[in-house]
Amino acid sequence: MNKHVYFLTAATAALLTGCSMAPDYERPPAPIPADFPEGGAYQADDAVSSAPAAGHLPWAEFYTDSKLREVITLSLENNRDLRVATLNIERMRALYNIERSALLPTVNAGASADRARTPADLSYSNTSVTASQYSADFGFASWELDLFGRIRSMSDAALQEYFATEQASRSVQTMLVSQVATAYLTLAADQARLELAKTTLKTREDALDLVTRRYDRGLSPLLDVHRAQAQVDAAQVSLVTFVQLIAVDKNALNLLAGTTVPADLLPGDLDSIEPPAPISAGVSSLVLLNRPDIIEAEHKLMAANANIGAARAAFFPRISLTAAAGTASSDLSGLFKSGQGMWAYGAQITMPIFDPRTWAAVRVSEADKKIAIAQYEQVIQSSFREVADALAVRGTILQQLEAQREFVQSESEVNRLSNVRYVRGLDSYLSVLDSERELYAAQLELVSLELVRLSNQVKLYAVLGGGWQPLDEPGGGESDAVVN
Repeated sequence: MNKHVYFLTAATAALLTGCSMAPDYERPPAPIPADFPEGGAYQADDAVSSAPAAGHLPWAEFYTDSKLREVITLSLENNRDLRVATLNIERMRALYNIERSALLPTVNAGASADRARTPADLSYSNTSVTASQYSADFGFASWELDLFGRIRSMSDAALQEYFATEQASRSVQTMLVSQVATAYLTLAADQARLELAKTTLKTREDALDLVTRRYDRGLSPLLDVHRAQAQVDAAQVSLVTFVQLIAVDKNALNLLAGTTVPADLLPGDLDSIEPPAPISAGVSSLVLLNRPDIIEAEHKLMAANANIGAARAAFFPRISLTAAAGTASSDLSGLFKSGQGMWAYGAQITMPIFDPRTWAAVRVSEADKKIAIAQYEQVIQSSFREVADALAVRGTILQQLEAQREFVQSESEVNRLSNVRYVRGLDSYLSVLDSERELYAAQLELVSLELVRLSNQVKLYAVLGGGWQPLDEPGGGESDAVVN
């Protein structure tokens, strides 16, 4: 019996020391400049330069507004896209365990009972015979020794796909946090635009009243009355439009949150929201390699690399073992008596001779790796562009805001003087109409630029890899999950 144990032990040792046909993995160089763009459009103040990097700042510390943090928490608990991404992690973990378990034999236990009657003319004794056979055994069938790493390569590919799915879930959370914050800010901006529309409507109604009284006294033509009325109508249209947009904004926020956001968590205007904390882009563009979507793309590349090993191993022999041990007897009562033991083992080797599909499978796996490399590089290049765009906006938006504020002040003064000159009869009402339209447009643009400033901070945080980190897990990088 010892020689059989030795055989199985040797087979197991061969399995554990089997080679891998997968090529050595090397991370492709990042196809981007080492540093982020610099120049006039990318200037940052000293406070930003000394701020923490986005990848090391949890979202609950970046978003300083308490109401916004609560809405983000709601979304992380209830958003269905994030829930699906989390369930995909569980699914990929199970698929990996399936592939990994192929390295070990599948042990089964079984029992059988057979009873047969042989007629006299077929029996050697010329009498009918009734025979019984009972057996109970356990063992394994077709356990492949992974001498050339085929199963191991498939298991490695499944593991990398699992890690990629985990990073994909982090990407979904990053996007979700960013989308919730952007939707929240958009709602606040539309609230500000609605208040501006109400103020403008009141101003134009007062102007219509003034023009009507001047017309009644013969100081203004009827045309001015109609022009003033048209301005009032336009303001009413604008007001209703923003009422509609606010309703749409709330619906979008509720969808992202996965539930109805309580009214006490909804924002007022933009001035009522605490701005996000300052962040820096880091000292090198290689910080982007810690973004979840880039790590995901690299894990997919590593999976494609492992699949090459599985495809190459198909050219080599496959050795399968079968073993069973148990008892057998012609009498059920004697099944477990001494001396009724039985065992069996065997080995089978399959040597591929000619199969053109094997060569094609290798070419497919090699092409898949090249595609994965291109996709990995494309994700890096896209992320670099996203960060560069956000840095350009951050470097110029404050100047735009300051210029727009001065423009609003100038238009306000133009509007005031136009009204004075009209009342004194020095100008027609056309100058008042022009100044009102220009002032309203300038005020709306000021709100839009303020929204751009805040939304760009949100975007910069997300494209630098911030947003997936829980409070107790700062930073980003390779997955250190233990697969059970």
